Amino acid sequence: MGYPDTFEGFMIEDQKNWTSFKKQEFKPKPFEETDIDIKVEACGVCGSDVHTINGGWGDCPLPICVGHEIIGKAIKVGSKVTTCKVGDRVGVGAQIQACMKCKICKAGQENYCPDKVDTYGAPYKDGTIAQGGYSSHVRSHEYFTFPIPDNISNTDAGPMMCAGLTVWSPLVRAGVGPGKKIAVIGVGGLGHFAILWAAALGAEVYAISHSPRKEADALKLGAKKFIATQTKDWHKDWAFAFDYILNTADMTHTFNIQDYISTLNVNGEFHHVGLPDEPLPKIMAQDFTINGCKMGASHIGNRQEMLSMLKLASEKNIKPMIETLDISEKGCAEAVERVSKNDVKYRFALTGYDKVFGK
Repeated sequence: MGYPDTFEGFMIEDQKNWTSFKKQEFKPKPFEETDIDIKVEACGVCGSDVHTINGGWGDCPLPICVGHEIIGKAIKVGSKVTTCKVGDRVGVGAQIQACMKCKICKAGQENYCPDKVDTYGAPYKDGTIAQGGYSSHVRSHEYFTFPIPDNISNTDAGPMMCAGLTVWSPLVRAGVGPGKKIAVIGVGGLGHFAILWAAALGAEVYAISHSPRKEADALKLGAKKFIATQTKDWHKDWAFAFDYILNTADMTHTFNIQDYISTLNVNGEFHHVGLPDEPLPKIMAQDFTINGCKMGASHIGNRQEMLSMLKLASEKNIKPMIETLDISEKGCAEAVERVSKNDVKYRFALTGYDKVFGK
């Protein structure tokens, strides 16, 4: 049948065979006056894609087409759309809809809306399941569709839609900037963005990692110093050092959390954006009394944060470290397998959409 009645995507049908992608048609939700249809040109590959399809985060609706770091051209806009026009290059991240009426949305915190719809695997009110960007097209609400600056390429912009925003939001909400000494745990898809952003915001940035081989990259990205956790008692030299720690690792269940929070300054914060499949390790309330620190977590970011992030990236010509793969059954499988093994430097973008979906 094809567009506009159906879209095509590379989908998985069984979480036990989570690298087995098949190209098939799916039906999008009904088009509304505030919707935009986007012909996808590139899509980043997120750890969330892997956690979803392999069952790490539990069951998901099947078949499913993942991908929520989407860049493409607007090819149809609803009559009430004000954020873009046909032909504009736009992006979509991990959220595709919210109620826009509740007190959370009205406060500009739509990423925490109780009725939010994730870009894939979530039900719309009519029962349609949202499908993601390993696909020919996506249908997005205008508020969750973002203009991409001309000097940011598709492959750089894609991973910014989720990975970039996920670390940008907590950094700016914490007031990270000149005079702040912060640490980023993990130099990977999320962590390398966090180092880039924090350095660009003017903070003094330190990278904490169990992989000494990543030291050169961390310094190139803007870290002042690299701290290797493989060194015994590594944390003792850094007691009370950091105003803020952003944890981007998804292996937190293996950490000795007490070592990490001991490096926080008085009233500092340990903030999670890496979301492991397993529970956090045991921690006592008393562990927070050594420095009066706190611990929190966050979910992506709001529209204004996305726009400010893209503005900074454009103005400062910030370039993430991205590898590309052509989208196909083989390409999707390779991408998710390698992300699962942390075998990517440091984010994938799927490209070559015209080759498989046509122009």
